Amino acid sequence: MRVATYYKNSDVRLEEAAKPTIGPGELLVKVIASGICGSDVLEWYRVKKAPIVLGHEIAGEIVGVGEGEERYKIGDRVFVSHHVPCNTCHYCVNDHHTACETLHATNFFPGGFAEYIRVPKINVECGVFLLPKEVLFEEGTFIEPLGCVVRGERLAGLKPGQTLLILGSGISGLLHLLLARHSGAGKIITTDVNKYRLKMAKDLGADASLNAKDDILNSLRKINNGKLADLVIVCTGAFSAFKQALQCVDRGGTVLFFAATDPGVELPVPVNEFWRKEIKLMTSYGSAPLDNARALELIHKGHIPVRKLITHRLSLKEAGVGFRLVAEAGESIKVIIEPQK
Repeated sequence: MRVATYYKNSDVRLEEAAKPTIGPGELLVKVIASGICGSDVLEWYRVKKAPIVLGHEIAGEIVGVGEGEERYKIGDRVFVSHHVPCNTCHYCVNDHHTACETLHATNFFPGGFAEYIRVPKINVECGVFLLPKEVLFEEGTFIEPLGCVVRGERLAGLKPGQTLLILGSGISGLLHLLLARHSGAGKIITTDVNKYRLKMAKDLGADASLNAKDDILNSLRKINNGKLADLVIVCTGAFSAFKQALQCVDRGGTVLFFAATDPGVELPVPVNEFWRKEIKLMTSYGSAPLDNARALELIHKGHIPVRKLITHRLSLKEAGVGFRLVAEAGESIKVIIEPQK
């Protein structure tokens, strides 16, 4: 079968690999659509594992069912989670599924930028979701990224009417915007340095879309009747945004670090000031099965119009072009690879 093998952001090669074979309880899935995630182009993180077949936002069709597996059949349309928790450890039972060691150790093989993947038994147990007939394969690729957003806003406790500031208007920032708008947030302000993304945010319902290089603090006060944001979500790896977030959160507010920045970077925090203002700093990583189920429901009911975020649909041999588009962060939002083309 064909795979797109990652060597670095500027070097993704179309190669041949053996089609996976499956064992008892496993599934063989033909990948129809696979999204390129922003984390796929974190070169400092990915290159140390190269060469590797990446891709974890996939939807496809079951073409093989291992002995003993009775819940799924050939022909089923599915989304498959790459990481799954054990659901029994201390972290899982306390709703920290994405801190579970099992979640960090699981994956399907070889990766979503391939014509076929083998889904291990543990992933089959709690990581396979049937796609309703109304949900397109390309929409199914949004289940995992939207699930991450669902988890982030759930843990951060976003409430109806609250002011939300989203720093970074890439795919994660725009999904946060769409979900927050659906959830009844008050004013939603987004930032970016990219004019294309600023316009996209405005078109999708942001009350204001600001250039991150401008005076965000004063602009936020003018827009929000002198107040800062109840919730600030950092959706960019730019370290300047992490520092900006600490300046823009209101008393009693929360800062959610949804993105990662460069390795080894430390963020100075005004602890005493935040102590007096009861400001909470938190992170959110990944998604759990419950979050993915909610994401699928939101997509199925049309509450989150994910197709509006797709800017490019490319064949497997064009995967290198897709990686460059995502890495350059120009006029692209979500790039979908279609391995069967």
